[in-house]
Amino acid sequence: MNPVPRRVSLKTGLSYHLLEWPGPAGCEHTVLLLHGFLDLAWSWQKTAEMLAREFHVVAPDMRGHGDSDRVGAGGFYYFSDYLADLHDLIPQVSRSRLSIVGHSMGGSIAAYYTGTYPDSVHKLAILEGLGPLETTTLGPERMREFISSWSRALDRPERCYPTVEMAAKRLQAGDPLLSTELAIELAGHGTTMTPRGLRFKHDPLHHAVSPNGFEVAVAQKFWRQVTCPVLHVEGAESDFLRTLSAEEIARRRDTFAHSTTVTLAGAGHMMQRHQPAALANALLTFLRA
Repeated sequence: MNPVPRRVSLKTGLSYHLLEWPGPAGCEHTVLLLHGFLDLAWSWQKTAEMLAREFHVVAPDMRGHGDSDRVGAGGFYYFSDYLADLHDLIPQVSRSRLSIVGHSMGGSIAAYYTGTYPDSVHKLAILEGLGPLETTTLGPERMREFISSWSRALDRPERCYPTVEMAAKRLQAGDPLLSTELAIELAGHGTTMTPRGLRFKHDPLHHAVSPNGFEVAVAQKFWRQVTCPVLHVEGAESDFLRTLSAEEIARRRDTFAHSTTVTLAGAGHMMQRHQPAALANALLTFLRA
């Protein structure tokens, strides 16, 4: 089932590229899929195809990723900006009922949005999106790191690859569980040709350190406002989860009033790439209930 590509203009001044699976006739339940850091909408394809048998499914490229607009000169990428984009995107693409599924960075965005507008979201699924280790908050040291990393990101030439296969190997270097076939497919969608070769589409400014660190106490202010059912999905082989203690993961999960957790065997952090069918089945069970 091939998705329908769309382009949507936002009040924030950017336009978003998205993939849409219309779902069965008369379906009024939209499932919005939000990808993670340096990823793109196409990573959801196999999972989305299964979800679309029962639901209307939409997967956008977030700002500065895939084929959506970059922020441009003088801009940067803050979580508040992603939420503003989302708030304008949702009424343009959602039907009468909305559920959100977010992976990693997309999970954090989805949880913040749902906590900000709890009456807008029917169900929320967070795929390893409860944040990294806590980091220092805004201050002189963090500000120096932000400014120097911003300069480095802008000054460094973007890495280019002679072939899609070489770009695919770069994806596999960061994701050892990614199959060669899917790596080539994602590299094809995720790169664009330049005079120097293929480069990945994401804005290199994403490699700069944000001036705002991650504080659990701040995130919990949003999480406590989430009133809908929440599903946490984790990969049994995930290195990302190993950066946090089991106690810390439980503390973050338990902030949500109504949540359950499932673990996918054979999946790492990029679970929609590793076990798309198992992920889709877990989401279908949750969304149907």
